[in-house]
Amino acid sequence: MTHPLPSGLKPDHLALPGPRDASESFRPVLLNPSQPAGAAALAELRESNRLREIHDRIEDQIEELLGCLAPHNPFGDRSRSRAVADTLGSHPDDYGRWAWYPWSGRLVHVLPEAEFRLVRTDRNRDKITREQQKDLLGRRIGVVGLSVGSSAALTCAMEGVGGAFRLADFDRLGLSNLNRLRAGVHEVGLEKSVLCARRMYELDPYLDIDIHRGGINEQNIADFFGADEHGQGLDLLIEECDTPWVKVAAREHARSRRVPVLMDTNDRGVLDIERFDHEPDRPLFHGRIGATTAADVQDLDRDKALRFLLDVVDEQRLSPAMRDALTRVGNTLSSWPQLASGVMLGAALVTDTARRILLGEPLPSGRHSIDLETLVPAPATGPVPHGAGL
Repeated sequence: MTHPLPSGLKPDHLALPGPRDASESFRPVLLNPSQPAGAAALAELRESNRLREIHDRIEDQIEELLGCLAPHNPFGDRSRSRAVADTLGSHPDDYGRWAWYPWSGRLVHVLPEAEFRLVRTDRNRDKITREQQKDLLGRRIGVVGLSVGSSAALTCAMEGVGGAFRLADFDRLGLSNLNRLRAGVHEVGLEKSVLCARRMYELDPYLDIDIHRGGINEQNIADFFGADEHGQGLDLLIEECDTPWVKVAAREHARSRRVPVLMDTNDRGVLDIERFDHEPDRPLFHGRIGATTAADVQDLDRDKALRFLLDVVDEQRLSPAMRDALTRVGNTLSSWPQLASGVMLGAALVTDTARRILLGEPLPSGRHSIDLETLVPAPATGPVPHGAGL
């Protein structure tokens, strides 16, 4: 079911969703109590049984805001309490926004958007300057495949790399996914796209996130890449799915629209960069599949699909453990192995690279490997004595 609420960027016109809609929700409801509609919705919510927790630490947030604006003298000649009270004004509840998260029943008091973003990203400075942060928050990132891709999406959101996202996955969270996905046992069975969007919105209620709950297919792939009502399409694609047709079709669309593509293979820290924004005629996957098109791989059986994926990632570059595992998938292994450490490393590589590309650094296409077993090798002479190297 498609969520009935429009984007989080237009919160003040929203009606509160009912219980059934709340269970399907993935966007917070942002309420502006200084406006009649927001005040009425907030009052209705406070009187309802849908509110489980109120979290109001707005004074602490304002203290941080003043410190970010003037680190050398945050309160001027005033006391801390006086400076905070002056900022809040005579109606503290009307300051900023109240974010209601229907899926958890939490109501959270937050700073206004510009001030919220300034404080939340302040500790990025000056690895990312404020001007760069503003630029990054104006970008839209697409993420296809939300097992490995969910960590990349969440890390991008955490770092402020992208202020708008499109997420796509058809799958639901399984218990075995909890070895690498940030989720809880109470979320088993939840759609991965919904789960990812919720986590991102809990970091930043001012994000703009659209989800494609059925994944990417021939009917919606153009919309996934296409411009929104403000004329903004994707600025960058992170592709992390296992379906050959989606992998190829996504790159065909990205190339035609000059959108750069990143892919983390999640084995030996392999990162692929395809700068279709600079090279509109670049062959897909660095030429590893020749002239193969999405139509050519649409109906592959399991063995041919696996062969295609091995060609894409270069089987000879896989770790010995992964090469061995692929021969046993479907026999003694239910699927190929993926570790949380590898997924988190991949998320870091993708986010760092996405930031550099979106900020205009001359980062070329190519395949790179951050293999920790090579970079941090075990000693050949046996275990290291306790305390050695400290």
